[in-house]
Amino acid sequence: MLPAYVEIMIAAGDVASAHAGSDELGQIAELLDASYLHAVAASAAGAVVLAEGDPGLALPKLRAAGSAGRQLDAPYETARVSVLVGLACRALGDTETSTMELDGARKVFEQLGAKPDIERLDVLMSRPYGRAPSGLSTREVEVLRLIASGKTNRAIAKELGISEKTVARHIHNTLTKIGAPSRAAATAYAYENGLI
Repeated sequence: MLPAYVEIMIAAGDVASAHAGSDELGQIAELLDASYLHAVAASAAGAVVLAEGDPGLALPKLRAAGSAGRQLDAPYETARVSVLVGLACRALGDTETSTMELDGARKVFEQLGAKPDIERLDVLMSRPYGRAPSGLSTREVEVLRLIASGKTNRAIAKELGISEKTVARHIHNTLTKIGAPSRAAATAYAYENGLI
């Protein structure tokens, strides 16, 4: 649960909690001394450092996590780490390596049929450092795209595997952030900002 917790806290902007979760995960990995746990802990630690704004320090941690993932023959986890490596390289101004890492991750996601990861990656690749316009989170961009495709709250909830109440909250937050009074205005915003 800790890797998911770290990811959620980063997405929510609570980097301090993500850091605490990452530290706990690292302690568990040391205690149990399992290769998979070491790889997951390195990935979480790198993600936290990247979220804290230090891509130079994040990169070695992420590269270690990617190497461990390849040794464990865990392509999905390795591709997720490649996305983080790509973002760190982009932040450091190394666009060539960034593009190579992100394209490699996309190919793996396509082979695995990981559609939500492909969609998130498309958003990250279209925005510097993965930031969407108006401060939208990745999930809010996903919801906005589904609104623009004409889906109902129920259909969005089913597709994303979340409750309708959570969808309603995301829609409210999204409309507030982009200053759109309606779903139609949100759809126009999505097209104008290249999110579709």
